[in-house]
Amino acid sequence: MGEPVKFRLIFRVISSNLFIVAGFLLFCTLIARYYREEEAPLLIPALVSLAGGFLFHLFSGRRRNEVQITRKDAYVTVTASWLIISLAGTLPYLLSHSIPSFVDALFESISGFSTTGASILTDIEALPKSVLLWRSLTHWIGGIGIIVLVILVMPSLKMGGYQLFTLESSLQEKIQPKIKAVGIRLLMIYLALTFLEMVLLLLGGMNLFESACHAFGTVATGGFSPKNTSIIEYSPYIQYVIMLFMFLSGINYMIHFSLVNGNFNRIKANDELRFYMVVVLLIGLVIAFPLHFTMGKPVEESFRESYFQVISIISCTGFATADYMQWPAFAWAIIFLAMFLGGSTGSTAGGIKMARHLIVFRNLQRYFKTMVHPGAVLRIQINKRGIDDALNNSILSFIVLYFLVFITGTIMIMLHGLDFQVSASSVATCMAGIGPGLGSVGPVGNYAHIPDTAKLILSGLMLLGRLEIYTVLMLFTRELWKS
Repeated sequence: MGEPVKFRLIFRVISSNLFIVAGFLLFCTLIARYYREEEAPLLIPALVSLAGGFLFHLFSGRRRNEVQITRKDAYVTVTASWLIISLAGTLPYLLSHSIPSFVDALFESISGFSTTGASILTDIEALPKSVLLWRSLTHWIGGIGIIVLVILVMPSLKMGGYQLFTLESSLQEKIQPKIKAVGIRLLMIYLALTFLEMVLLLLGGMNLFESACHAFGTVATGGFSPKNTSIIEYSPYIQYVIMLFMFLSGINYMIHFSLVNGNFNRIKANDELRFYMVVVLLIGLVIAFPLHFTMGKPVEESFRESYFQVISIISCTGFATADYMQWPAFAWAIIFLAMFLGGSTGSTAGGIKMARHLIVFRNLQRYFKTMVHPGAVLRIQINKRGIDDALNNSILSFIVLYFLVFITGTIMIMLHGLDFQVSASSVATCMAGIGPGLGSVGPVGNYAHIPDTAKLILSGLMLLGRLEIYTVLMLFTRELWKS
């Protein structure tokens, strides 16, 4: 029946996660002191996280050599870690009275750590700067920071660890054979992108605080902004900088690593990258032309407005420079469909992922070719590598399951009295980790008016989508708990 779930090992990983969260909360406490804000709403959660980390560490027992993490352990560890750090993330909102409702605070916290960017806040700028920084840092941690940091801890825990990293992407490619080398390289790339964007935003006249918050939200493809109007009021230069980094953050980190190493042949051979670029280019063009010819916007503004929103949605970031609900109906209909695309595998983006869509297209190509040549034996390839039938079927099954969850979630939200447009788009955007939807939850709206039970459903869908559905659903199967 297989090995039982190793709870001591899981507690050890959760302990490491809580220590990391506590460190970031202590940093935000220093920011509160700098801005002469109340420190307790951040210091107390930091101490609670530290205490929780020590408690889980005690329950983990003495470290054993050569302990191998299994897929069972990985499923429980990843889901439990995200849930626990999300619960810890509610405390600064509650203690600062920025968000007095627990359901609302949980929604905001899960939205942050899952890099969704959906918000219940109606006046973001009224929050203390230290709390706003924590809000943006939940993106940065959830995007990839905490995953990489935990991977760096794995060797000292004598754990395999690679399963924890690949659970978010069925097509994730190894950058180096050693897990510590993977973690260090990914962390350095992540830090470099964050720092470079901050510098470029500072050069555009954005202050340091806002530059940091927007860099955290962009590189993590999160979308929380410290401004009520998101990116709308900033200069075209700043919009182009954020647009560029949203696009880069939606690319597989293996591409960034290959670029740094000068391995251009590997980049050239990456089918998903080309597909990602072509999809962004075509959808942006399809929307830009009517913005110019139908709405009369200047050419540059039409292309900037179109591509910013398209890249924001496809990379699952969620920043906005325009209210696309004011566009022609077919344009925001395309935006809705783009919510199901997602960025590249191995990126911080959510959604179905480009590689899976590419495999669907290649399945269709194979089907039509076999209709013409019934005896032909054709194998689906991606990046010049063949995909076996088992992997191909699992990818197609994932897409079917994704839409089944979407339909079920939409029905559940509609039962709370919300119309189809709001229900469908809120479910689609929460599952994909995007943030803004359509109608009252659009780019100039928020989720404050959503009933509490519906917020809890959407919070669950954020976690479900971020952890690629199977990771969470496996916890509800009898097979997982059999020993």
